[in-house]
Amino acid sequence: MGRILYSAMVSLDGYVEDPDGAFDFAFPDDEAHELANELARQASAFLFGRRMYEAMERPWTAAASRDDLPRVEKEFARAYVDTPRYVFSDTLTRVPEGVRLVRGGEAVAEATRLKERTDGVLDLGGAGLAASLLDLIDEFALFVMPVAVGGGKPFLPVGRRLRLRRAEHRALSSGVMYLRYERAA
Repeated sequence: MGRILYSAMVSLDGYVEDPDGAFDFAFPDDEAHELANELARQASAFLFGRRMYEAMERPWTAAASRDDLPRVEKEFARAYVDTPRYVFSDTLTRVPEGVRLVRGGEAVAEATRLKERTDGVLDLGGAGLAASLLDLIDEFALFVMPVAVGGGKPFLPVGRRLRLRRAEHRALSSGVMYLRYERAA
């Protein structure tokens, strides 16, 4: 059975977006990008909420055909377009080839089906989608950026208690901390 890994770049105070909805604090340096590339190459599929999908799809599919990008970005773009993508949305009406549209009412059933059909990692992106699938998430990976934004959209939903155990951590030279947690038994 596969596992769902919810990953995101977050501020030190735990937000994926600042109070204005921006996430410009979350752009990785090359070292953090290399680690994100490693995760992307391990993914059997990407599961995205609509906003995360819209932030990722156009830039990375366009980047895959460009030759003028830094190597680290080109590698991520290749892994991105080579991996099946699922977008969970009730507002999108169509998606391009390589992407499957899943309606919100089908989210839990589809995520459960995907976990049962793969032995790999399903890389989930998007705080709203993570909140709706929280009980199915097996691992949580945070790239903690060395910045506090003072509020915004939290990485985890407010009011939910999770018992976790640290599975991995890495201190990057830029000050970014990579933390991966698994659910505690």
